[in-house]
Amino acid sequence: MPHVLLQELADEFPELKDKIKKMQSSDRHFAKLIETYRSLDREIHNVEEREVNVSDETFENLKKQRLRLKDVLYAMLKH
Repeated sequence: MPHVLLQELADEFPELKDKIKKMQSSDRHFAKLIETYRSLDREIHNVEEREVNVSDETFENLKKQRLRLKDVLYAMLKH
């Protein structure tokens, strides 16, 4: 399902869509970070949809982790 995340990243950074595709297929570290981002994103969506019950603190921590990871991915794309 990397295409799901790719679309989400492309929505976040439409000007970097081609670079996202290229780096995802050529940079193993970048691809691993994308998988981690996708996992966090999926977990957050599950909580938002009330499928998973977690504390507010845990939920906020998940969102902060996703945001930090998105910042890292963006920095890698801009480098």
